[in-house]
Amino acid sequence: MTDHKIPAPLAAALAEKGYDSLTSVQTAVLADDAQGRDLLVSAQTGSGKTVAFGLAMGPEVLKNDTLPEAALPRALAIAPTRELALQVARELSWLYAGARIATCVGGMDYRNERRALQQGAQIVVGTPGRLRDHIDRGGLDLTALKVAVLDEADEMLDLGFREDLEFILGAAPESRRTLMFSATVPPAIEALARDFQNDALRISAIGESRQHGDISYRAITVSGRDREPAIFNLLRLHEAQTSIIFCKTRANVNHLLSRMSNRGFKAVALSGELSQQERNHALQALRDGRARVCIATDVAARGIDLPGLELVIHADLPTNPETMLHRSGRTGRAGAKGVSALIVPVSEQSRAQRLLQRARVVAEWGPAPTAEEVEARDEARLLDSPALNDPIGDDAAHIANLMERFTPEALAAGILRLWREGRPAPEEVTPVQPRNSSDPRAPREPREPRPAREIGPSVWFRLTVGHTGRAEPRWLLPKICDAGGIGRESIGAIRIRQDDSYVQIAAKDAKRFGEASELTDEITMLRMEGEPDLSPEARRAPGGKPAKFQRPNSRPGPGKDGPRREGKKPHRKGPKKAW
Repeated sequence: MTDHKIPAPLAAALAEKGYDSLTSVQTAVLADDAQGRDLLVSAQTGSGKTVAFGLAMGPEVLKNDTLPEAALPRALAIAPTRELALQVARELSWLYAGARIATCVGGMDYRNERRALQQGAQIVVGTPGRLRDHIDRGGLDLTALKVAVLDEADEMLDLGFREDLEFILGAAPESRRTLMFSATVPPAIEALARDFQNDALRISAIGESRQHGDISYRAITVSGRDREPAIFNLLRLHEAQTSIIFCKTRANVNHLLSRMSNRGFKAVALSGELSQQERNHALQALRDGRARVCIATDVAARGIDLPGLELVIHADLPTNPETMLHRSGRTGRAGAKGVSALIVPVSEQSRAQRLLQRARVVAEWGPAPTAEEVEARDEARLLDSPALNDPIGDDAAHIANLMERFTPEALAAGILRLWREGRPAPEEVTPVQPRNSSDPRAPREPREPRPAREIGPSVWFRLTVGHTGRAEPRWLLPKICDAGGIGRESIGAIRIRQDDSYVQIAAKDAKRFGEASELTDEITMLRMEGEPDLSPEARRAPGGKPAKFQRPNSRPGPGKDGPRREGKKPHRKGPKKAW
């Protein structure tokens, strides 16, 4: 490894750990112009930032390449969550072999932490609230502090820790060195840097994390109803040792956990409403294999370290490129391969494409895995299983007994049943081909409409919703049936257009809908005279207006057919109608 003026003890620790080169962020913090200065660093998950700030604070922690006596702490690292703080402490423990490192985090025994501080520690790692508590009670003395590190500074501000950070840094000498590491640098972080740093050097290491050479990005296009089945089939297709699914809200996390548990997936959830003990139990279940899927919000997943994480699924599209890269960076580490899959509803393809372009990531677009594809992958895994391919060994007698008792077909069927046992059944999905991914504005490819069901004499209705309202036949069908109290056999063709749709109803049941019916508060079903012109040329009338249709008689008003109705609307049963 090239000499970057790394102190000898740290260089030895890196060599023992197998480092033969440094990442760009690690190299940047050791550059000549960064020596002894405050640093404001943009770095994503997977860029090696923990080792980076460990190396950067070496001159302040060490004295003549040795660890001085641990009277008062010389270095302080602050992280937003307990998991991240403990992860930082583990990294620093091998980098600074022999150093006393004290942790101060919520959910741990306060008395043990205080004793560790009293015994002396060169480095203290903690969360803002617990660190402030120790300072308040006199257990943590920062008067000898040489360097302070704020890890995930943007997340600490999002969680409302600014006041705690101000208190902690205010208790340290003004001569200290301050290193701030943040995934993004919004105005709030810039303001914090101005308040607590002096002439900080700005370092951006985002470019490196955007490469993610060991991560394969997939964009899975789905219809509105197939979002969850697509997630289930992705999990079954890959059967990763550990997977993580990101949702925007706690409600989405809990809903998805319930659906997955019902289908037999071994899953746990991480969200802000869990206690520390519940979080510990969930993480332990993932580490010991009792659970293989973690469903989490972005905040709740900060700092967690999942073993063998091979698959990241974005159930809800990330809000920005940095969030997507931060989520995805949890897989594909240390030379291992990983997959990051975005679930993209048809209506959000353009937004997903812009997100990928801004992140400078090339994704493979395609439909969700089908049940047949999952079953084919299962069969391939079974045929490649060591249980079938390893030598027979000492089980020859048992095998002979089974061969004598059962036919080969029965044994094969038993193997197949045992293989499928405990594996959730794959879901049926309707493959949706993405639009031209190179141009997010490209129109949908025209599809041949399904042949209409023969229903005899019929009446056509126009619906005030189309592609722009995410309409699709499977979504409209039950609403139409409920509104008219009819069965599916009374519905013929359903044709979706850009801004409206058309449905064919058997003449004997058309009277149930009257001249107009409300399917929802925003969707009205209007009776037509004759058949609509569904040819491509007639989809839109000249001037950009929708093709004309026969509206029902509107409510009478002054100067028309008489006065408006007065008083209370009459009670009506059955389907809603316009009055």
